Amino acid sequence: MPDVVQTRHGATVLMCAPDGPPIADEQSAVDLIGTLWGQDVQWLVLPVARLTEDFFVLRTRVAGAVVQKLQQYGFRVVVVGDIARHVEASTALRDFVYESNKGRQLWFVADEAELDARLSVAA
Repeated sequence: MPDVVQTRHGATVLMCAPDGPPIADEQSAVDLIGTLWGQDVQWLVLPVARLTEDFFVLRTRVAGAVVQKLQQYGFRVVVVGDIARHVEASTALRDFVYESNKGRQLWFVADEAELDARLSVAA
């Protein structure tokens, strides 16, 4: 299944395919950005399946590097999927997710229904 650009609640969203290339580091983020050149995408929706385990271990700094690179290019980021086991294993990650979800740049949501609910309020 390919990545698909959609309009959801007035926002242009790239729904990344779960079976696409893994987002493992800053270069992976740059590669993803390269596929979007010239498109007016506001949100990148990344399925948990696309993220490596290191993304969820904050001391590796993968999450920070990836998210920072995407945001430098003007994209907001949503991670979609079940991250409960990662959050249970790390209070730092739990706090990061909690604080991120209070903002407007990075969200962690369980599924597309929660994504739509968040976008409908943000619009």
